[in-house]
Amino acid sequence: MSIIEKIKNLNLSDDTTVSLTYSEGTDVFVHNETEVETALSETDVVNSFSELIATPGLNASTQYGGDVIESLRDEGLLEDYTRGSFSFAEYIAGTISENFYDVDLIDYSTEKYDHKRGFCTLTAEVNVSVKDLISAAPFLSGWKASVPTDAGTLTIS
Repeated sequence: MSIIEKIKNLNLSDDTTVSLTYSEGTDVFVHNETEVETALSETDVVNSFSELIATPGLNASTQYGGDVIESLRDEGLLEDYTRGSFSFAEYIAGTISENFYDVDLIDYSTEKYDHKRGFCTLTAEVNVSVKDLISAAPFLSGWKASVPTDAGTLTIS
């Protein structure tokens, strides 16, 4: 059963906020300070995040409340995209990768094993309404969904 089917079965109100999280990491070298760049190239976080936020009808916002696509537009980062030229999700992924530290949409953390090696984890998190999630029906492979319930927060993967 998919995440969307499970959320449908919870009979939540349309305006309930669903928090979607995607996290992945990789072994990295930390002595040359390229751990984030390595994680960007060796994980699928940016691509999965971009596919999700580019889903038509899915109004994804950051944990701070701002619409993700609008924040990229406001920063002028989507101006060079020509509709129909190639995948919008691919364009967003390239834009986020090239401006990773400026857009501040994906978190990163590095666990250092020693002075040379470590593990870098990238984490994307967005909030969407139940109504948008069900109607847009994005592909959520690898994502975790958290929803508030009367018994506390329920996490579905």
